[in-house]
Amino acid sequence: VKELMVFLDVAVFEIILAYLEKRDWKEAFFSVLPQRKGAVPLGETNDLSKHALSGKEDEDNDLDSN
Repeated sequence: VKELMVFLDVAVFEIILAYLEKRDWKEAFFSVLPQRKGAVPLGETNDLSKHALSGKEDEDNDLDSN
């Protein structure tokens, strides 16, 4: 638990430093987050999730037509 708290403290500090540099909270936040986590702002989706959703919809449409 202690290691997690240290990690979170460092992450918060990095986000604040990025904000001071960029003057934009959204840019600061997403520049610090690991990209592998796939975080996107609310109301936006990344290309992977769009593709996954469209693929599922296509499957559903194919099943309905049979």
